[in-house]
Amino acid sequence: MKASELDYELPPELIAQTPLERRDSSRLLVYDRATRETRHRRFDQLADELPESTLVVVNDTRVLPARLRLERPGGGEAEVLLLERHGSNGTWEGLARPSRKLRPGQRLGPVELIEPLGEGRWKLRLDGAPAGEAPLPPYIREPLADPERYQTVYAAQEGSAAAPTAGLHFTPELLARLDVERVTLHVGLDTFRPLAVDVVEEHPLHSERYDVSEAAWERIRSAERVLAVGTTTVRVLESLARGAPLSGRTDLFVTPGFEFRRVDALLTNFHLPRSTLLALVMAFAGVEETRRLYGLAIEERYRFYSFGDAMLLL
Repeated sequence: MKASELDYELPPELIAQTPLERRDSSRLLVYDRATRETRHRRFDQLADELPESTLVVVNDTRVLPARLRLERPGGGEAEVLLLERHGSNGTWEGLARPSRKLRPGQRLGPVELIEPLGEGRWKLRLDGAPAGEAPLPPYIREPLADPERYQTVYAAQEGSAAAPTAGLHFTPELLARLDVERVTLHVGLDTFRPLAVDVVEEHPLHSERYDVSEAAWERIRSAERVLAVGTTTVRVLESLARGAPLSGRTDLFVTPGFEFRRVDALLTNFHLPRSTLLALVMAFAGVEETRRLYGLAIEERYRFYSFGDAMLLL
């Protein structure tokens, strides 16, 4: 697949800058793959769109306060985005900038730079626990009044560098109307990193940590119908459906032509052009259908990206 097939034009004003006052008041574009029917609903009507036998699977990862604003030795600003903890001795992998002005052995406040890993990544050591800001994506320029709005209401297992954004729409009241099971995948930056190659399948996708309890997988495996909340949940379930262990790392890259073995329906936000997430949606709904749905969402003035509206693919 050519990376250019993942391009589309989005009016900048449709990029949601702030979350809605109530999480489940976002809009929901529903597409039934069997009938090709589309419906415009509100997210709090999700339960009415799902067959009674549907098991809703969510990713309960919790986002780290991972963006650290620091100062370089001798002055000058620096920023570190923590990506993943390695071991128990304070060692992390992170993005540091301005990377070309940084050197191994430098200290940036509580951070000691150990070794460059390429592409702006560093092995580093952090004194104490992460105590930075919510790692909002760069297209969000408005400050976030409440950091909890970049967490799902069911977030439990801390470890992500970005939110599993399809889950941001849920409220406790809506969850109470659904049959819900949890898995954990800690979201790394690669999930959202734009493609830097001309052929989609040649994009190097780094692995991400996941964990699923035996009881949860048994419920999911035997469920009549499974709705995956978000692309991260899809990657966990489809990895396990291919024989992966219940805990480990996955580098599963879902592109058009992929055979889905456990996910029957997908709930997802609207994703950036040239992203691996959009390729996954195209694999599930079809390339042309996804393009049509995105065109419809733009025409109907849906809100896009992390704090935007959602799409349900049945």
